[in-house]
Amino acid sequence: MSRVAVVFTGGTIASLPDPVTGAAMPRLDGAAILARVPGLDAVAEVESIDWGMVPASHLSFAQLLDLARILERALARPDVDGAVVVQGTDSLEETSFAFDLLVSSDKPVIVVGAMRNAGDPAWDGPRNLRDAVRVAASAEARDAGTLVVMAGAILPADDAVKLHTDRETAFGAPNVGPLGHVSDAGVRFDRPRGARRRLTPMPLTAAEPVHLITATVGMDGALVRAARTTRPAGFVVAATGAGNTHADLLAACREAMADGLTVALTTRCVSGLAAPAYGFPGGGATWVEAGALLCGTLNGPKARVAVALGLGAGLDRTAMTALLAGPSTGRD
Repeated sequence: MSRVAVVFTGGTIASLPDPVTGAAMPRLDGAAILARVPGLDAVAEVESIDWGMVPASHLSFAQLLDLARILERALARPDVDGAVVVQGTDSLEETSFAFDLLVSSDKPVIVVGAMRNAGDPAWDGPRNLRDAVRVAASAEARDAGTLVVMAGAILPADDAVKLHTDRETAFGAPNVGPLGHVSDAGVRFDRPRGARRRLTPMPLTAAEPVHLITATVGMDGALVRAARTTRPAGFVVAATGAGNTHADLLAACREAMADGLTVALTTRCVSGLAAPAYGFPGGGATWVEAGALLCGTLNGPKARVAVALGLGAGLDRTAMTALLAGPSTGRD
């Protein structure tokens, strides 16, 4: 039988309602969660690793790097076939992408959570965790990097996005769609993952802060200029449409780039990518001419992860350009 290391970090899946306020709080450790997942012992032998009970919205880059190192050590063991990270869903799209970049093993890493807490009669934790372990133990998941498994869908980490605040089917892959599906009947991959971004060797730290600026109507460069006082490592600009902003927002980022800061350009749209399609001041073509790096189909939060970790790894401009763009078209 396959052996899967499961790292428990907290989140909704580990939460119970407070008896006084009714607000959910992380309270269940790995053993308590596993005891509530019937049939898991028939899927794989599970090795539980209690890392903490941290809300996903509280996770830091230092903690992500610590978790990535734990995953590397577990997957280096010949008796472990895959790993699962159990966490909150608030930042799952970012953490899963970080593990996709950082973990070098060809064994799968599956990131999973729940949209309902453990005190809810509709708690989706048991099904999601059982599905995640099933995918982690699957030979078909090997060489697929980090995957997100939620509500039966198998999603690539670089495209997995939380699209709704509380639906059980909140997660999707808006650019490439699911790679496959999983249920108690088994794991089905409809297509392979293909090439993906990788960042090796793993950096010791991330470069911080990297500010994510979302362009909106009427926004000039004031926010970027104010953020310069924090001595940032770089900026990610989530532009409107195909990569377009107010001309003064570009002017402020030109000033940042002239001082040696990395500026990456993506779109605030749910899917698609920024491109040099428009030549008016602040248009995508003028951003590229100024030296901004394009991010393929990475959204703003994922692009920020790539910039922070890439700069932490000491990547030069050429390597950072390749990391952000991704293999071939910038997506799987």
